[in-house]
Amino acid sequence: MSDGGDGNRSLGHTPFKRSRSHFTDRITADGRDGWPVEPGRYRLVVSRACPWASRSLISRRLLGLEDALSPAVADPIQDDRSWRFTLDPGGRDPVLGIRYLGEAYDRRETGYPGGVSVPAIVDIPTGALVTNDYQQITLDFATEWTALHRPGAPDLYPQQRRDEIDTVMAEVYEDVNNGVYRAGFATGQKEYEEACEGVFRQLELLADRLARQRYLVGDTITEADIRLFTTLVRFDAVYHGHFKCNKWKLAEHPVLWAYARDLYQTPGFGDTVDFDHIKRHYYQVHTGINPTGIVPLGPDLTGWLAPHHREELGGRPFGDGTPPGPVRPEEEVPPQGRP
Repeated sequence: MSDGGDGNRSLGHTPFKRSRSHFTDRITADGRDGWPVEPGRYRLVVSRACPWASRSLISRRLLGLEDALSPAVADPIQDDRSWRFTLDPGGRDPVLGIRYLGEAYDRRETGYPGGVSVPAIVDIPTGALVTNDYQQITLDFATEWTALHRPGAPDLYPQQRRDEIDTVMAEVYEDVNNGVYRAGFATGQKEYEEACEGVFRQLELLADRLARQRYLVGDTITEADIRLFTTLVRFDAVYHGHFKCNKWKLAEHPVLWAYARDLYQTPGFGDTVDFDHIKRHYYQVHTGINPTGIVPLGPDLTGWLAPHHREELGGRPFGDGTPPGPVRPEEEVPPQGRP
């Protein structure tokens, strides 16, 4: 797919519409969909460029699922055969043995007519796709994979806060996560302006909330923060220019910029972000928006490491838990992708 995730690019003057996940089986503790939680059974296929896939990488790190669920990182540049494993020796994923993620989709459903999206979880024994339900995958990591969580793992979807988390996440999704895409792929002025206005209107509402509290819901990091972060971390690098969401830069907004830096500097967030993959994917794959394929040199990334002072608002990032340990050497983001 060509939009950095799971949606379909609009054609003509048809408004951008994100495609729904087709494969919505769940991997659960009781295996009620036929897919029980089992350590080592599944492969998490991601692109570090994609905000929807990045959610799963952050959740996996925070919860300590590294031993239970191995990652396959796709090349940020797709071709017409889908996400490809050209970053691996021989151009094949070393665990699944495939060149393209589309092969796992074909093993699940021959001739599947939809797009090949990430994140995707693949059953290693059969090589078949289990799920591409980007909205549900991380919620299940938090609630169904608990037996495999690390000691001290945070509760990212606390039972007593779920109604509020769900409400905030729905607002973030409609106008921010998906809103930047509706603006970027708009083919009419009115369509673009409505989407762009919605992005910034919602960001200001979120900023009002975050001016009073360190995190979106309660005093700890939750799934809501993960979902907002993956859009904010891409904002100045791609959405501001490439998607024309340019009323202001994230770095120009004191509250949101400090909030984003706070999360970036929290173990499990920034250490999963690859700015090189992000920029190359959006600017080189979206030829309808950027036909030259030129990747801009900016923005300056060093600001991500500047003090944020958000700790003055209180809050306990991991609640009663602890931060995740160091990133595994084989999973470290290369130097060109970091500030």
